[in-house]
Amino acid sequence: MKFNYYLPVNVIFGCGKVSEAGEIARPYGKKALIVTGKSSAKKSGLYDKVSDSLKVSGVESVLFDKVSQNPLTTTAIEGASFAKENGCDVVVAIGGGSIMDCAKAIAFLSVNDGDINDYIFNKKNGEEALPLILIPTTCGTGSEGNGFAVLTNPDNGDKKSLRCNAIIAKASIVDPECMMTMPKKVLASVGFDALCHSMEAYTSRISQPFTDALALYAIELIADSLVDLYNGSADVKKWEKITIASTIGGMVINQAGVTLAHGMEHPASGLKDIVHGHGLAALTPVIIEASWKGNVEKFEKISKLLGGNSAADCAGQVKSLLSKINMTVTLSELGLAVEDIPWMAENCMKVSAASVANNPVVFTQEEIAEIYRKAM
Repeated sequence: MKFNYYLPVNVIFGCGKVSEAGEIARPYGKKALIVTGKSSAKKSGLYDKVSDSLKVSGVESVLFDKVSQNPLTTTAIEGASFAKENGCDVVVAIGGGSIMDCAKAIAFLSVNDGDINDYIFNKKNGEEALPLILIPTTCGTGSEGNGFAVLTNPDNGDKKSLRCNAIIAKASIVDPECMMTMPKKVLASVGFDALCHSMEAYTSRISQPFTDALALYAIELIADSLVDLYNGSADVKKWEKITIASTIGGMVINQAGVTLAHGMEHPASGLKDIVHGHGLAALTPVIIEASWKGNVEKFEKISKLLGGNSAADCAGQVKSLLSKINMTVTLSELGLAVEDIPWMAENCMKVSAASVANNPVVFTQEEIAEIYRKAM
């Protein structure tokens, strides 16, 4: 057995910790670029809380609030220009995975010249970025726990990750209270994304003992909390469980990668701008049905954590969970058509080659096209 594990993540966890944002950010810069979406951080009052905390700690700030779901490379470029124009030396992100990923790219482009797509496709390398403070407001992507930033190129629909250690946060403030204002539909989507991260990292062909242990723990935490929280539970311990699980999900994919569900979802949301969690909901059960024989022991463990008995019924347990959180959906219901399949299958092989290779069963482009058909 041989493996490497390197992940310098500084996670600051606990209810109320977001009030310390200024003190946490102060060692890293004097002027912060606060990155948010268009409205939710303002409506929840979290933006004011963070900006006030920065001010009290002597850190100036300016706001960049143009990030949308499935963030674009062009938005990251615009944000980096804004950061440079305003002399920002630290980036603070408040939001879900899209906001955190875009903030990472902004921090990277603020100190690296050239086309971001060259860095995404490993034609160029950059080892520096502005310091990042990440404050997740959704328990899904786990972006606060890794060095990935998923971006979509609007020119061709490519959705792929910028990956480097430079965009690992200097500090991630993981405060369960920041999650509690999510609409239940958002909770369902991001919670399922978090589950997929750990299921995929656990069954990945490049998994290792450390990621296996963390992923299994995260799967158990989500199985014990997501449905209850969706149904209205206000139990703080359950919010802590799903929040910890989300961060762990981000950590394990940094090491073990994702597999085919994420690999196939990225072309779908790159093409049609669908909600990431919904795309995963349409694809994951079909992919598990096609893949479980590639690692019977691990799919059996997942199935049992979700209430099943064997690897063969793992897909059924995932479907049951999706039904309980009203996330049963097909690709066609998300706006995709059979005519889109050839492009998605080809794009999957292009942008998600690593995810295809990590899957317990490695499928051809034609077989991936058939899985897309079954998910329609």
